[in-house]
Amino acid sequence: MSTATATVAASGQEVALGKRKSKGRAPSGRASGTAWAMLAPAAILMLVFLIVPIVLTLSLAFTDARLISPTPAKFTGLANFTRLFGSNTFWHSLLNTVIFAVVIVPVQSGCALGLALLVNAKVRGTNFFRTVYFLPVVTSMVVVSMLWMFMYQQNGLINALLAKVGITGPDWLNDPNTALFAIILMSAWQAMGFHMVIWLSGLQTISADLYEAAALDGATGWQQFVHVTWPGLKQTRTFILITITIAAFSLFTQIQIMTQGGPLDSTSTLVFLAVRTGFQQQQTGYASAMSLVFFVLVLAVSLVQRYLTRDKELQR
Repeated sequence: MSTATATVAASGQEVALGKRKSKGRAPSGRASGTAWAMLAPAAILMLVFLIVPIVLTLSLAFTDARLISPTPAKFTGLANFTRLFGSNTFWHSLLNTVIFAVVIVPVQSGCALGLALLVNAKVRGTNFFRTVYFLPVVTSMVVVSMLWMFMYQQNGLINALLAKVGITGPDWLNDPNTALFAIILMSAWQAMGFHMVIWLSGLQTISADLYEAAALDGATGWQQFVHVTWPGLKQTRTFILITITIAAFSLFTQIQIMTQGGPLDSTSTLVFLAVRTGFQQQQTGYASAMSLVFFVLVLAVSLVQRYLTRDKELQR
C-alpha cells in the first residue's frame, strides 16, 4: 500500500470517528433551546388547564369559598365532605351516574362493534354508510340534544311513530321513570359512530390469513368471530371500555340542555350537580369537594378496569 493511499484511509477513518463522536454528544445550547420552545405551548396548556385546576380543587375543597364573596375563604376541614355524604341529592346523582355508565358501556360499545363489522365488509356503498354513522359525532352535542328534546315531546316524532303501531308513548323527559332512559338512548346514538371508527381500525389490523385458515378448517362465521376477531380486538376493546366509562361518568351537556337534572332529580349526575352548585349557587368550596370525589371515583374505576383488562401474558 502506498503512502498516499494510507493517508487517505487514515483521513477517512478520522472523519467517520468524528461523525460517530458528534452523534453521541449532548445537544448544543441552541438545539436545547429549540426543544424547550417547542415543548413550551403544551407545557403551558397542561399547567393552566390541568395542574392549576387540580391544585385549586384540592385547596378549595376544604374551605367555605364562594364564587363571588367580599370575605376571604376560611378553612373548614372536612365539613364539605360531611355535608356531601349526608345529602340525598348527592347519592341520587351518584346512582344516576352509575346507572348511566353501567348501561351505556355495553350498549354503546356493542352497537358500535356491530356497525364496524357491517361497514368492514367488502361491499359497495360502505363509505356512504361510514359517513352516515359518523355524522352525529361531528354534530354539536347541544344541537343533537335540542333535536332529540323536540323528538321526545308528547306530540313529537317518537310518539307519533309509536302511535302508528298502536302504542301510546309517554312524556319521555317529564316522567321520572323514562327520563334517564331517554338520555341513555340519545347518548348511545350520538357517540356510537366514534367508537365504530375505533373498532373498525382494530378490525383492519387483523390479518386476512387468519380468516382464510379458519375457513379452511371449517369454522363458521360465529366461530371466526369468537376465535379470530374477538381475540384480535383485545387492545382495542380495552381502550374503548376505558374511554366510554370516563365519558359516561362525565355526563353533563345532555342533562343541562334537556332536563336540567329533573324531573325530581331523576337525571341529575355528579358533574351536573357540581357545576350547578359551583356556578349557579356559587358554593365553590362545596362544588370542589364534589369534584374531588368525582376524580377519585373515576380514577378508581379506571384502575380497576385496567387491572381486569391487563395483558396477563406480559405479567408472567
